[in-house]
Amino acid sequence: MSETESTGSKKREAYTQESLDNGEKNIQEKDAGVTNIEVYTEQYSGLVHRAALFISIFLIAYVYGLDGMIRYTFQYQATSSYQEHSLLSTVNCIKTVIGAAGQLWFARASDIFGRASILCVGLVCYIVGTIIESQATDISKFAAGACIYQLGLTGVQLMLEVIAMDFSNLNWRLFASFVPALPFIINTWISGNITAAIGTRWSWGIGMWAFILPLSCIPLGLCMLHMRYLARKNASDRLRSEFKLYKQMSWCDYIVEIFFWRLDILGLLLVCAVFGCILVPLTLAGGFSTEWQSARIIVPEVIGWVVALPLLLVWEAKFARHPLVAWDLIKDRGILAALIIAFHINFNWYMQGDYMYTVLQVAVNESVLSATRITSLYSFVSVITGTILGLVIVKARRTKPFIIFGIGCWFISFGLLVHFRGDSGSHSGIIGSLCLLGFGAGFFTYTTQASIQASTKSHSRMAVVTALYLSVYSIGSAVGSAVSGAIWTNILPREINKTIDSTIAPIAYGSPTTFILEYPWGTPAREALVVAYRYVQKILC
Repeated sequence: MSETESTGSKKREAYTQESLDNGEKNIQEKDAGVTNIEVYTEQYSGLVHRAALFISIFLIAYVYGLDGMIRYTFQYQATSSYQEHSLLSTVNCIKTVIGAAGQLWFARASDIFGRASILCVGLVCYIVGTIIESQATDISKFAAGACIYQLGLTGVQLMLEVIAMDFSNLNWRLFASFVPALPFIINTWISGNITAAIGTRWSWGIGMWAFILPLSCIPLGLCMLHMRYLARKNASDRLRSEFKLYKQMSWCDYIVEIFFWRLDILGLLLVCAVFGCILVPLTLAGGFSTEWQSARIIVPEVIGWVVALPLLLVWEAKFARHPLVAWDLIKDRGILAALIIAFHINFNWYMQGDYMYTVLQVAVNESVLSATRITSLYSFVSVITGTILGLVIVKARRTKPFIIFGIGCWFISFGLLVHFRGDSGSHSGIIGSLCLLGFGAGFFTYTTQASIQASTKSHSRMAVVTALYLSVYSIGSAVGSAVSGAIWTNILPREINKTIDSTIAPIAYGSPTTFILEYPWGTPAREALVVAYRYVQKILC
């Protein structure tokens, strides 16, 4: 062989080795959970397999969806039984702050450890939180259980949403995202019957889901085990384990690398501190004895604004190796616009919906069954509308016109809610308003989520960007609960004092369930309370 040929051969070998090294580097850039789910997707490419998978997802979603509707009612009963009904928005605010941070953690953890493993973590939190909530004897214990439950629910919902996205093509993604939401169509009409049958036994009404949900997860667990078996059989060389990547590390270094740096636990804690310290006090400062000047309100606000928020910004900008928010994604105006919409969806909904069940029972004289069904109409209509729209977008492949139309419907709906907000003549008006609100939501809630996923080119970032969208969605919930709670706890007591005798005013405010039993529809005290409710609900809407 000549010297020239020898030199060329060495160059080709060097080039080949460089290409292999680059290829290996690209493979390693993907987390183990992302790589494995791509292999699993190939094993479940057939129609029968995917049908079984989505039916399993539907079953779990059916259970937690029914639980959510029923728990909404029993949460109202629980807080009222503690004589602390006004703290309903506080409980909602705290658990949505926890849920917002949990979205990002579950998404990142699922990319690292796999979808099934993190689904199990969410399931455990769901069970533990439900048990604590059902056995709570005061508002503090109930709130603690609600937070753990919300963290678990967040994990289960996000994992089902991400799994549905993993096993669907882009043009079918909107339709697939509605699979976990489809149970609302059924649950809207049976949830009221269940709450009416259980009655005031709210502890049992909440606690029974601690064993019902795990049973519903069995079919999906079998599907995940089956696809794992097929993957090991057909593509074992492509499967990865996150633990093997760190076999050279000590366990201490491994835990620091995964939990402190890659999952950014400090950033998540700071997010909870910022929103918890800023928002929760807003729901606590009101009541018959306002406490805006007290230390328990001022100190958390100062900590949130002056300490926690600057620390969060500095940590995420300067020190976090894997920031919670991928700033290059935020620069995309399609993603930024979607996040702005996500925030306002739940902010607006909680402003009218946080106390809607109470308004229906107290100010419209609806029964438990009727109030439960009416508050579920929003979800019922939005799911039907969105599912049909998902089939349309399979062919249309555009989202912006539908999003704008849906938002336009909300302007009309909130105008109607301002007009129909209490008294016996508001029954049909509130139903129509909530149906229109749901109709508009079907055009832009999940559609906006699909658009933000379409803006993400890499599958390895789909779970993170979906979690980011849902986190901002949850933050909107927290802010909405905080603002509605601040309005309710500061204005309602003042309005009640204007029209109701001071000896019964605290009961009317703190335990409306007891009050409406003692003062039925048509009595002067009840009519006075309706006037106060109408005034506050007008401001909220």
